[in-house]
Amino acid sequence: MSAALPVLCLGAVLWDVIGRSPAPMGPGADVPGRIRHQPGGVALNVAAALAARGRAAAVLGAVGTDPEGAALIDAARALGVGVDWVHRDPTRPTDAYMAIEDSEGLIAAIADAHSLEAAGEAVLAPLRDGRLGSAAAPWRGLIVVDGNLTTAQLAAIAADPALARADLRVVPASPGKAERLAPLIGPGHVTLYLNRAEAETLAGHPCAGAAEAAAAVVARGAARVLVTDGARPAACAARGAAEVLTRQPPPVTIARVTGAGDCFLAAHLLAEEQGADRATALDAAIAAAAAHVAGH
Repeated sequence: MSAALPVLCLGAVLWDVIGRSPAPMGPGADVPGRIRHQPGGVALNVAAALAARGRAAAVLGAVGTDPEGAALIDAARALGVGVDWVHRDPTRPTDAYMAIEDSEGLIAAIADAHSLEAAGEAVLAPLRDGRLGSAAAPWRGLIVVDGNLTTAQLAAIAADPALARADLRVVPASPGKAERLAPLIGPGHVTLYLNRAEAETLAGHPCAGAAEAAAAVVARGAARVLVTDGARPAACAARGAAEVLTRQPPPVTIARVTGAGDCFLAAHLLAEEQGADRATALDAAIAAAAAHVAGH
């Protein structure tokens, strides 16, 4: 793996629409608050977090040629993210994500990633046709893969010789999409980043906490798993490791939650790239996620 290569972030590149109330909300609540419209999607969030920390990063995804798509591409460039390999489809709209948050965290969200799903193999084309890599000359850098891709796309990534030498960091995007990652459980060059609900989905049963959940996913065959659990301890488990490493996040007042997991992944990836050991990398990831949740 070479730090000279950009980190490729493969998956959702879309607009986030986030509504937030400063007070708790119940079903059917209609309350005052703030609504933000900002660049988002797991792939773009991770790439932006990396770029903000001085690490070259680029996205591979699908964006329409509509005005929303043009504005999103410009916004990504302004964040320092490479967009040269984004698939542009004039027949489909730019994807979007809508979420409602209150003082306790996320209430509900809907991800409309239909254009990404419809793009299929076109999203992976730059890694196969020689622009970034090919079967004969595989990409040897870091690739972040998000679960907004379809099961077929993820299965293709798992089996693709053009990606066989890559360091793959994989995140589901939501508990409802976690099972899509099944093709990527097993390969030794894959690290999974999950919240507890996502880990429980992959484990196939409820777990008492992040440590148990991480161990359960490794037992299913994963090479390495990191699991977060909100304000409760986070965990890192690995195939062949003597113990599951855990760390307690610092207490913070919640200012936002969308994107916290993406900050966690970016900080962990960078810490490891800079030579940090397991414990130090996990500490760095937890600190970055806590700062994001606190609004810093």
